Amino acid sequence: MGKNATTRLLPWGGPEGKPCYLLTDDHGGYVSRVADQVESVQLGMGTQLLGHAHALLGDPRADAGQLRFLSARLTEALTDAVRVAESRGARLAVSVDADGSDG
Repeated sequence: MGKNATTRLLPWGGPEGKPCYLLTDDHGGYVSRVADQVESVQLGMGTQLLGHAHALLGDPRADAGQLRFLSARLTEALTDAVRVAESRGARLAVSVDADGSDG
């Protein structure tokens, strides 16, 4: 590892749901590219889920089971989105520090 090595929070959890990190100085490496793709899929699925949520919540015939299922999926999607935001925010901070500027 070079002096520019950074840690990246990966978009998947490890055993027991603990965070997984990648230590790398190759930001275009294989695992980084896979993580980028997984983040993209997670955010896309979250966007689609929001569309389903709007439709289901607007349906007066939606029952408790459907709403519980929706709540569980929304919780999963929000967990993914927060992890992506934390990871990207941390990488942005490293990028700003490396440039020596804040914008």
